[in-house]
Formats: sequence, C-alpha cells, structure tokens
Amino acid sequence: MMAHMKKSPWVIHYDGSSCNGCDIEVLASLAPHYDIERFGIIHTGNPKHADILLITGSINEQNIEVVKNIYSQMPKPRAVVAIGICALSGGVFRECYNVQGGVDKVLPVDVHVPGCAARPESIIDGIVKATAILEEKKKKMSEEKAKKEVE
Repeated sequence: MMAHMKKSPWVIHYDGSSCNGCDIEVLASLAPHYDIERFGIIHTGNPKHADILLITGSINEQNIEVVKNIYSQMPKPRAVVAIGICALSGGVFRECYNVQGGVDKVLPVDVHVPGCAARPESIIDGIVKATAILEEKKKKMSEEKAKKEVE
C-alpha cells in the first residue's frame, strides 16, 4: 500500500477548539490496536520534522496564529489532514463567538476525514491518502526544479 514511499511520513497533531473526541481517536490510531506505525508513519512533536499536519477541532481567534506558525515551520512539500466535523466546518462550536470555522479557513486542506468523533480507521485512511498527495507534491516539486535547471 505504501511501498511507493521513499521516506516514512512523519505526522504532527494539533488540537484546535474541540471536545477532544477526535484527539482520543488520533491517539487510538497510534496505539497498538490500530498501530499506524505499521505503515511506516511516525508521530513527531516537532513541526520541522513533520510532513503531514493533523488538525482536530475548529479554528478560533486564539489558535489561528498557532496553526499558521506550525504549518510555516513544516518543510515543503507538506500536507494537511482535517479530522472530524469540527475541523471541517466548526461542528457544534461553529456558532461560538470566537470560532472562525474549519481548518480550510486558515490553511489549504488536502484531506478531510469526517466524523464525530472520526474513527481510527478513517483517520488512518486519511493519513494514507495524504501520503499519496505528499508524494505527488514531491514529484511536482522535483519536476519544477528540473525545469528551472534546464532554463
């Protein structure tokens, strides 16, 4: 399934404004029962090492800059996975005074994983899809680099 990968993708997780249900499911996907590492996916706490940003919860006034800062520290190419209905649209918190909405209000989202709370199987599937998108981005970047070298 992930044999095309040249490097194990590293993921970093950030929780916006949420009930923490999706966070628990992200942690479950890392635990031995689901074991996302069997696909070569590694969890990191350092954005400078991360290829994929997992975001749960909605975006609010207080975390906009934090999310942008994490994203900007990630090396290119990078992918974003919005996990859960709150990350997609603001969810049950969308009417709160400080909630901006889903992650796509602030960052380009590559994969949306619906659910409330999103199941570990869906989260793993979303991350695997993000790795394929990441590989496409890497390919496009190398083609653009080769094109510039020719010019």
